[in-house]
Amino acid sequence: MQKVLIIQTAFIGDVVLSTALIEKIAAYYPSVKIDFLLRKGNEGLLKNNPHIDEVLIWDKKKKKYKNLFSLLKVIRSKKYDKVINVQRYFTTGMLTGLSGAKEKIGFNKNPLSFLFDIKVKHDFDLKNPRHEVEKNNALIQHFTDNKKNKPALYPTTADYDLIKDYTQAPFITMTPSSVWFTKQYPTEKWIELIDQINPTYSIYLLGGPSNTRECEDLKSKCKNINIQILTGKLSFLQSAALMQSAVMNYTNDSAPLHFASAVNAAVTAIFCSTIPAFGYTPLSDRSFIMETKEHLSCRPCGLHGKKSCPEKHFKCGTTIETDSLLKVIDNN
Repeated sequence: MQKVLIIQTAFIGDVVLSTALIEKIAAYYPSVKIDFLLRKGNEGLLKNNPHIDEVLIWDKKKKKYKNLFSLLKVIRSKKYDKVINVQRYFTTGMLTGLSGAKEKIGFNKNPLSFLFDIKVKHDFDLKNPRHEVEKNNALIQHFTDNKKNKPALYPTTADYDLIKDYTQAPFITMTPSSVWFTKQYPTEKWIELIDQINPTYSIYLLGGPSNTRECEDLKSKCKNINIQILTGKLSFLQSAALMQSAVMNYTNDSAPLHFASAVNAAVTAIFCSTIPAFGYTPLSDRSFIMETKEHLSCRPCGLHGKKSCPEKHFKCGTTIETDSLLKVIDNN
């Protein structure tokens, strides 16, 4: 085996979790060339990864399908030994099925899985839950083994130098935003948490540029003055580097949770409408999962969250106990 392509063109967190496959293949086959296909905007996640030979980029926003067929030509020209598709969608199924690779691997739920040589079951069995990294590992266990690796990101020396000033005293990071309302810990609960944190800790609010206004509003409502907004100021890898040195990182069930796993940073993951059994829990050595203690017949209301609470009460978020979130710092 000389050349492998991994395909994951979904969102940031999905790419991070897929890096566990890179780690596993590189460990088993040190001389193999590993390429990775992702969507434009996510390529910064793989910067400095020592196991990646080439990153292929699909621009989904401009001339999506023209770019897709251009990518197919590139993939076919590279004559891969294995193409490993970590997604369950038609477009990536087409890239895999028509790749010309010696072995085409993907999940059985992909609508074009009949074109694959190896089809692996993917499910959400809530009675016998598996982590998404474990499900992904099943794609390659026939030529490695059935043990899962952790995902990994590789901040550069320059990344660590850039965040050095923020790490001179004990600090906590929080990433309060989420694409989905019902996956986002309520603003009033973030305020409650922030205002009860020991004032000796600096608090850094993380996120993308689009989250700045939301974080400014949050900060304006807090009594705690040790808050600094870093939204949009750090790259993916710089954020991961900062999280690595934090006393604690508080996240929703979203991509920053997986950043923490990928650099083995302390993390507290807050699950509101989604549940840990879906398989997206933290993998850091020091990690905590927080969720409501109430039995709610409406939870989970969906795999990815919703734009508003279908029941209009959002108890899955509002009933999570602040004291429980504070205790993880005391146990440091």
